[in-house]
Amino acid sequence: MTLKALYEVPAPAKLNLFLHVVGRRDDGYHLLQSVFVPIDWADTLHFERRGDGRLQRHDLGPTLPADDLSVRAATLLQRESGTPLGADIHVLKRVPWGAGLGGGSSDAATTLLALNRLWGLRWPRSRLLELATRLGADVPFFVAGTPAFVEGIGERLTPIELPPMRFAVVKPAASVSTPAVFGDPRLTRDTAPVILAGFLADIARDRGATSELFGRNDLEPVAEALCAEVGQARQWLAARFGPARMSGSGSAVFARIDEGDSSVATPGSEVFDTLPPGWTGRLTRSLPVHPLAHWAD
Repeated sequence: MTLKALYEVPAPAKLNLFLHVVGRRDDGYHLLQSVFVPIDWADTLHFERRGDGRLQRHDLGPTLPADDLSVRAATLLQRESGTPLGADIHVLKRVPWGAGLGGGSSDAATTLLALNRLWGLRWPRSRLLELATRLGADVPFFVAGTPAFVEGIGERLTPIELPPMRFAVVKPAASVSTPAVFGDPRLTRDTAPVILAGFLADIARDRGATSELFGRNDLEPVAEALCAEVGQARQWLAARFGPARMSGSGSAVFARIDEGDSSVATPGSEVFDTLPPGWTGRLTRSLPVHPLAHWAD
């Protein structure tokens, strides 16, 4: 049976549990080490097949840029596959942009996975990953579908298993420019590489959410210098949950929550009632696998 539409398709956000800049290539791209974990804060996309080859995006929430990553992903897949089909792409944006949560990259990955299915292309994951790498550093992670140790410029992924984790995530009103952070001369670019076994051993100790986090985010000091709200948000979280850290290039920050913390036991918790105007807070859980991972198997 030929599919005509796919509705309620999730595009989950991610957190960087740590992020080290370990070098820089001759072409200017930075070499990173990080652990990415998907979380249950997600955009929702709907896809309807078109027979005329046109690609149209419809914003169901905030207005997105005309050439956002979901459109670029659809255009790239259409061109590379040679399909005569098009699509209407409806995007309900819930994950804030300019947050370091990978929302736009996740939308792109979901678009690749969904249109591969809707257009009947049957491309394997390896082929979709080739396109994902061309779209942006975070896109391959979302196509791959599992928590991962990430290296290189984001294209080298080692799948890992992590214990279930809960997080409080806060996005201040201000956003941070990723190019500005990476281009800042104050950025540390020579952090000593770590080994995956060291991170996994630290996680396995299970010392509780109030223990120190593994490693650091090398982008955080620069982001805080460029945007004071990043530091304010980190301090707000730290005062309530213990060690807090920025995700990606910011401006969102996160802290782990103990499973037994009754003050944040439900999504309706009042913990975020004292956030400053314009700030957004959410309780999230890690995902063991991307909801659409099986679509590329």
